[in-house]
Amino acid sequence: MNSYEKLTNAVVTSNSLLCVGLDSDIARMPESIEKNMDGILDFNIRIIEATAAYTAAYKINFAFYEQYGTPGFEILKKTIETVPTDKFIIADAKRGDIGNTSKSYAKSAFEYFNADALTVNPYMGSDSLKPFLEYEDKMIFILALTSNPGSADFQHLISDGEPLYINVIKKTSTYGNKNNSGYVVGATHPEELSRIREIIPEHFLLIPGIGTQGGDAKSILQANGDKPAIINVSRDIIYQSSLDIFAEAAAGRAKYYQELFNE
Repeated sequence: MNSYEKLTNAVVTSNSLLCVGLDSDIARMPESIEKNMDGILDFNIRIIEATAAYTAAYKINFAFYEQYGTPGFEILKKTIETVPTDKFIIADAKRGDIGNTSKSYAKSAFEYFNADALTVNPYMGSDSLKPFLEYEDKMIFILALTSNPGSADFQHLISDGEPLYINVIKKTSTYGNKNNSGYVVGATHPEELSRIREIIPEHFLLIPGIGTQGGDAKSILQANGDKPAIINVSRDIIYQSSLDIFAEAAAGRAKYYQELFNE
């Protein structure tokens, strides 16, 4: 089973388009959680167990773990091993380099951490992406049109008569196929999403920006139609409560988003 099939199955069996982001920050941990590496792992395990019934995927932001060096990498691996095997795992590391460096990044994400997918930056061109695409049973999510305000600095610049993000999508879609590549498109861009879907109707989209970043679920879902996508929510789920009921609160919020997206 390749990653496209696994993600499709995860969406269907969970009846959910939700992807829960594990941006686990010690500074925002509930009061009952120890402010150390064991505390982060405990927090992640309880969030995963509480939300698994409502989500198709988990997106794990590597930066929140890498900052602690070796202990952080150990917690990162243990967190990934906690995720149920029928759920899709996205390594959110936004890698982008060439040659052996990309090969090493790919080996880390896909072999050591055993993630199903990895976010990548296409700025350096085809030779920065192809080492990842050599893993035929894995997937990359290519940054196309992100949800942050600074996306306007470069992604909307006109190149060859079209916005740069359109050129990125058109070019990179020739490197792989729907089975091994998808795209990151922010929920703050529903109008642009309609145009994107004309170019790549069959690729999975990873859509962040709902919740804390202000993206509107109804608008983005209408623009996407019935095409394959998962919608990431991080902080608005995992930090629903600072009390010991944080896992139950996260579960309730995850269920809310599952039902909202299914409307």
